[in-house]
Amino acid sequence: MSGESETMQRLTGDRDGSHSSLTIEGLRAQHKQQEQTNMQLVPVHPDMEQKAKVAKSYHPEDFETRLNYCCKCFGLTKLMGCEKTWFIQDPCGIICAVFTYLLLLYGVFVINYVVLLPAYSPLYSSVNMVIFNTLIFLGAASHAKCMMSDPGAVPLGNATNDNIASLGLKVGQVVYKCPKCISIKPIRAHHCSVCRRCIRKMDHHCPWVNNCVGEGNQKYFVLFTMYVSLISIYGLILGIIHFVSCINSQWNHCSRYSPPATVILLIFLIFEGVLFALFTLIMCGTQLHAICTDETGIEQLKREQPSWQKKSSWLALKATFGSKFSMGWFSPFSTPNFHSGKVTPYQYIV
Repeated sequence: MSGESETMQRLTGDRDGSHSSLTIEGLRAQHKQQEQTNMQLVPVHPDMEQKAKVAKSYHPEDFETRLNYCCKCFGLTKLMGCEKTWFIQDPCGIICAVFTYLLLLYGVFVINYVVLLPAYSPLYSSVNMVIFNTLIFLGAASHAKCMMSDPGAVPLGNATNDNIASLGLKVGQVVYKCPKCISIKPIRAHHCSVCRRCIRKMDHHCPWVNNCVGEGNQKYFVLFTMYVSLISIYGLILGIIHFVSCINSQWNHCSRYSPPATVILLIFLIFEGVLFALFTLIMCGTQLHAICTDETGIEQLKREQPSWQKKSSWLALKATFGSKFSMGWFSPFSTPNFHSGKVTPYQYIV
């Protein structure tokens, strides 16, 4: 009894036990009233940007920077019509993204101008050049699409009484809100400290694409890792074949550059191919495993018991890549229907 009384004193915040007669039902009612009071944060506005501006006056942090739009770039983005494009202004992520494109350009330069153009067979050069450059284009397009697509951000400042009432929750059901975004957190959503937003089905934040990998761009991330792995393996094979052919012949005839420069370029190409082939193959495999098991990387690390209805592997693939299998699954320009394959619409934490 003494332990139970001590617990009651801690719950009521009364050390001398003068309010120890307060019942559990009273505590639940008090907690529910306090939770409802905390939910009264922002009035409803149909426009998300206006809602964020109003939420700014209720929250000390700057909500405007959380809209994650492209930077001004001296008016260049506005001229191109992409000033409202999703873009994370993270210096580390931007550096990694630029470095990724530089590595791709290095592969294009070495394969085209060092390996293929000096080849003796025009047919061999033409066919391999078309295949390699097509893979480069698809890989770069997948990267850009993944980087500049909304990964599934939850709208800012939607944790209002009206929005909560519109969910049609049953008696006893509750919803969780993010105190940083002032948003209702759907099930399986997590807050990203880099994007500064809650992301639906967030798998991880990847600096190489300067974005979170979530429900809205997981397809493009899988395509990016798949195409880069193919580029790395293909370039590695072409580089080794050319290196061996140069050893068995005169170096002056197998490259337009000097022999030392050719050796250095091919060694760096082979090193790049081995490193990124292993890295992207592992990333692509882990992403496909996460999709087929219907479990994100965060959920696997936390070893959470699934509170959602898991989909089969085929339905999970359809929900990520598209409604039915087609060539659009392999195209970064085909936007999938993210609601296909879902058993039920998004639920909220109960």
